[in-house]
Amino acid sequence: MKILALDSSGNVASVALLEDNVLKAEYTIDYKKTHSQTLLPMLDEIKRMTETDFDDINAIAVAAGPGSFTGLRIGAATAKGLGLALNKPVVPVPTTDALAFNLYGHNGLICPIMDARRNQVYTGLYGFISTGGECDTCDSKENYYEFIRIRETSAMGIEELCTLINERHEEVIFLGDGVPVYKDRIDKLLTVPYMFAPAHLSRQHAGSVGMLGMELYAAGKYESAAEHSPKYYRVSQAERERKEKAIIRPMREEDLDTVSEMEKASYPDPWSRKGFEDELNNPDYLAVVMNDTTGVVGYAVAVLSGEEADIVKITIDEKERKKGYGRRLLDLLMSELFNRGVNAVTLEVRSSNTPAITLYERAGFVSEGVRPGFYSNPKEDAVIYWLRK
Repeated sequence: MKILALDSSGNVASVALLEDNVLKAEYTIDYKKTHSQTLLPMLDEIKRMTETDFDDINAIAVAAGPGSFTGLRIGAATAKGLGLALNKPVVPVPTTDALAFNLYGHNGLICPIMDARRNQVYTGLYGFISTGGECDTCDSKENYYEFIRIRETSAMGIEELCTLINERHEEVIFLGDGVPVYKDRIDKLLTVPYMFAPAHLSRQHAGSVGMLGMELYAAGKYESAAEHSPKYYRVSQAERERKEKAIIRPMREEDLDTVSEMEKASYPDPWSRKGFEDELNNPDYLAVVMNDTTGVVGYAVAVLSGEEADIVKITIDEKERKKGYGRRLLDLLMSELFNRGVNAVTLEVRSSNTPAITLYERAGFVSEGVRPGFYSNPKEDAVIYWLRK
């Protein structure tokens, strides 16, 4: 099996070629040049020096995120371009997984940290467990270590991360470009034994991406080049600015087509366009849309009854989800309701809708009962939430 591997998720640019569990070549550089200047020449050099015909590779493994937005886009574009030209699949490998894999066989907790700015890091927690057996795919007869993902990749504050590690009461080793940025904070916050990986292991290596990519490819976890896209884990600065500029305003007739399309895409039993239209001039209803710099990205409907309100709709365009718009729409809606003299707000949610339940509970809503079989298509219980001013 031949795997071509790329990593441009951080300041390091790295490419590698692996064949049958042998690292045939790796080119890694951490210098001032941009990844758009380095990746293709490095690939060409590996091709030339190993006399490899890239038509013979099985797949292209690429560090798929988290990391630098620009770096991930360049890596994804390079992998897609090669995959499309060669008709080869792409194997996306989480960047922090590959970083942790640099420390193969380490006896202890492994914590890669990548600087995510805004006092946050991209991180995960990992370890290796000796299976006491032999690696079926290796030439070596030494014990095989199983790679364990203890905590999946996420973005979090360094204080929260250190608290999680302290609670585990295990020795930990840190690596990644977040180490020099947060080393002093780690020194102050950690109460467990810890160390930092040496320089030759502390940054991205395409060889590690390739090794994990080989395992994922063998397990059938790959995608076509056309399907591949990087996983950012956090929205870009431009996306954050869009969200921060989002406002709510009364729903108008010219919004109804857009709202109706969002409704149809979001619910098995959607309200009709006429249903929304009837609420526009009903004094007992508050119907609003949320606008950002690109247009309508969500909407909400609440029924008013004296000092109480019932939120009956709160929806974000499916293309804009997981960007923080849901919380912003809820916060803006609650502010508007309180400004209108409402002191208590209720809503219902499907018991299986974990993302919505998490959103409401983080906003301060408290569960106060269940309505069995309230929803149909499919039939399901409704959890009742209240928030009182």
